[in-house]
Amino acid sequence: MTEQIIISSATIIGLTIVALIGLRGWQGWLALKEQELERAVHTREHVDTGSDVGSSAGAARIEIADLKERIRKLEAIASGVDL
Repeated sequence: MTEQIIISSATIIGLTIVALIGLRGWQGWLALKEQELERAVHTREHVDTGSDVGSSAGAARIEIADLKERIRKLEAIASGVDL
């Protein structure tokens, strides 16, 4: 009986560690993509003088807001909070 408890506890701890590492990697990847979007928006604002600058900047802001919302949802799921 105690051997089964030890094995199941080790399995749960191992899966928790793997899930947390995966979540941390996902957050890092999202942060990288957010930086790339911001850099692209800033570069485009300085290069373009056309009328589509506002629309591309707006689209980038919407995408960043969407990514931030996804991050909040993933963090809530990781902490065990129901949305």
